[in-house]
Amino acid sequence: MEEDQEMNAPVTQEQFMKEKEHGELIVGLDIGTTKVCCVVGEAFEDSLEIIGVGIAPSLGMKKGVVVNIESTVKSIRQAVKAAEDMSGCDLNSVIVGIAGNHIKGFNSPGILAINGREIRKSDIEDVVTAARTVKISANQQVIHVLPQEYMVDDHTGIQNPLGMTGVRLVTNVHIVTADMGAVHNLVTCCNKAGLDVANLVLESIASADAVLSDDEMELGVALVDIGGGTTDLAVFYEGTIRHTCEIGLGGHNLTNDLSMGLRTPLQEAERLKEDYGSAIASFIKPNLVVDVPTVGDREPRKITQKVLVDILQARIVEILEVVNRELIASGMKNRINGGLVITGGTALLADIVELAEQIFDLQVRIGYPVGVGGALDKVNTPRCTTGVGLIMQGRKQHFVSRRNEYSVVGKVRGWMKKIM
Repeated sequence: MEEDQEMNAPVTQEQFMKEKEHGELIVGLDIGTTKVCCVVGEAFEDSLEIIGVGIAPSLGMKKGVVVNIESTVKSIRQAVKAAEDMSGCDLNSVIVGIAGNHIKGFNSPGILAINGREIRKSDIEDVVTAARTVKISANQQVIHVLPQEYMVDDHTGIQNPLGMTGVRLVTNVHIVTADMGAVHNLVTCCNKAGLDVANLVLESIASADAVLSDDEMELGVALVDIGGGTTDLAVFYEGTIRHTCEIGLGGHNLTNDLSMGLRTPLQEAERLKEDYGSAIASFIKPNLVVDVPTVGDREPRKITQKVLVDILQARIVEILEVVNRELIASGMKNRINGGLVITGGTALLADIVELAEQIFDLQVRIGYPVGVGGALDKVNTPRCTTGVGLIMQGRKQHFVSRRNEYSVVGKVRGWMKKIM
């Protein structure tokens, strides 16, 4: 009997990766305002298989920031336990998504003299270092330095200048910073839940990996990830990141508006949004009646569905118009030839594509996770794009990009030393 128990015991993350027939075990943890999503992937050189998924309500986050450590730890444990049960592995190391309006993104140039010789790998590293040497707020910490392109003398648009010859090497990079306190609290919650944080990844960058095609990123595309507490914008053009922005509005604002406007509990407002919600009130039959639960022992009130949708439309129009103004201000809107992709839980709101096409005057589609195999039925929803994108980031970093700025291994330990 003891032998049977040993055979059925879950394997550790380290044991899993030591087995030659297995790939690399990578775990993504999306700690959102409304849910915690843990996705376990088995990564190979040419594929990524989903082998575990766990989702739990998020009770300690607000607008992407930890407001209650104990509640957040409990939610993380619940989601991780569900993912462990499904995957049959004990999980201890995760790649965590980070969002919130404390995130800042900006572009920065770097210049290096080459003096007519051949460009070496060290030169590329040095010019990127020069680009990231910019003054940031004392409470901000760099989490990403993402090269956009290189220029050798007068030759522009170069993706990899290694081996070229020139007098001057120039690069433009996109730098993303986060509030050090927010980083510390997020990592602390994971540690208290028994997890090591291998890396932090901006959620919109992770989601982009999960839903965008290479053609879209080459032509120019805007990704709008509408989560529970925040809306994340990422713009890609000619294959690289060009602009990021975090907006402190999300799906929870829609739910809260319903709760206040209809005088119903938040959980009932969420259910009404999912069952009867839409982004365009004119599409709704005016005589359809909905029962709205009230507090106490009172009988449910009856309203028309159109009244409910009027409330939702006002808020989703506000969110999308803020995104549109940000796109225009960034100077990138006229380069978005591949259209706009909406993902995140609020992407499931009926008729949001039609409303977005009216506001942005662009082609719009809903983003679902692609490029993975395995238990697809568990992640085939816009709600899971960040979780899937995090393990795709982990696979990329493990097999392709160990040399770049945001390597998976041990980066957060350095951050924690600075923070502490």
